[in-house]
Amino acid sequence: MTERTGEGAIPFSAAISRQPIKAYSIITFTVCMLVLICDGMDAQLLGIVAPLVIEEFGTDGGTFGIAMSAALVGFGLGSWAGGWLGDKAGRRWSLALATVIFSLATIAASWSTDVWQMAGWRLLGGLGFGGAYSNAITLAGEWLPDNWRSVGVTTISVGTPAGGLVVAALAPTLVDGFGWRGTFVIVGAGTMAVVLLIVFLLRESPSWLLARGERDKAHAVARKVLPADIELALEGHSSSGSAANVGVFDPINKRLNIGVGISFAAAALVAYGMLNWGTTFLTVKGFTFEQAAYAVSIGGLTSIGSSIAAGLLVQRYGSRIVFLSLSAGLFATLVVMALRMETLAAVPSDTDRLVVVALYGLAAALFSAAIASMYALMTHAYPSACRSAGIGFGIFVARVGAIAATAVGGSLIELGEGSLLPYFGVLIVASVLVSAAAFIVDRHVPPARGAAARPGNRTV
Repeated sequence: MTERTGEGAIPFSAAISRQPIKAYSIITFTVCMLVLICDGMDAQLLGIVAPLVIEEFGTDGGTFGIAMSAALVGFGLGSWAGGWLGDKAGRRWSLALATVIFSLATIAASWSTDVWQMAGWRLLGGLGFGGAYSNAITLAGEWLPDNWRSVGVTTISVGTPAGGLVVAALAPTLVDGFGWRGTFVIVGAGTMAVVLLIVFLLRESPSWLLARGERDKAHAVARKVLPADIELALEGHSSSGSAANVGVFDPINKRLNIGVGISFAAAALVAYGMLNWGTTFLTVKGFTFEQAAYAVSIGGLTSIGSSIAAGLLVQRYGSRIVFLSLSAGLFATLVVMALRMETLAAVPSDTDRLVVVALYGLAAALFSAAIASMYALMTHAYPSACRSAGIGFGIFVARVGAIAATAVGGSLIELGEGSLLPYFGVLIVASVLVSAAAFIVDRHVPPARGAAARPGNRTV
């Protein structure tokens, strides 16, 4: 194939956005979604069967927490490392490798005989969980046209929690038939089947291939969604130099990295503070365990719905206004909830419980929408040459916020000696910091009404 650099050549992201969405884009999205559903099943399986494992190991919940948290640590490291590998070696093969890793780690965890063995396998599995997450979101986003990209990315981001719901439904039957060890083997083996779909159905995006200088391959694979007569150009960005050499910490990404780092870590801190300590702070204020668990389950449902809706909002109004609105809404919700919790009777009335559950569900919807919007922003703003690593960096800093919330949430609840003001005070400050992306990031997703007028707004 000859060099295609004529005046008619356009970037792949622009070319695909001029076409109706094609079947191959939907296939790519579907496979990536399946990977993240399997990711969620494998990642959350241990939490579901934890009572059985704790009993067999003869340990206590506090010690077993080492195994529970190992996957979280691995997820943060794996998202960054896997993202870097995706930029260097390709999203498709990196996604396949990550899926193989967490699949085999889940199977191997079935052989664990103590907490430390389980923690080791979960740490390894976490590396795969994170690597799969960053590459699946990147690959799916690069094959979607602009008018589908934001909603597609935010939808795929709920694959992991959706996988948790699937395994929660399947686990009781599997455990009854095969025990917790057999359940790990079955879930891990099922995930391995998805690797075949990755290898045989998915392909690298033309944007990534062009950035690597593989023009012939880029034009060949682009024919899956574009007419044969469209010539592709290297996708540009605002820095000088070769697009293939742009890294996550290139100067052009400075404001993006800072804004993503602050906002994503803050949103994750609120999310994990509410989800991991929800039953604890609610029972402190007089809820029964069943009532508190119900509130947390409502938060899980509103999280999934709002994450999908976030993509539509980002597409229509742009990411800047969405982050400002979500931050303001989360701030107001947490303030009202904190004040309401302080006035509860020792045994809350039915009305009080209903109000608190509603506020909890609303808060979960808002922080989940903020997290989902962050994925849409990162997919849009990071250059193609470092997009996987950029998303991996964002996930990594989010894990920092998640670990911080998990580590100090209980202490903050105890610090109040019956009052939840210290606990909610930290969450309220974090809710304000969610807005940092709106003020610091310099490459936001534009609103739909202005996107056509600003064709160069997307940095690829």
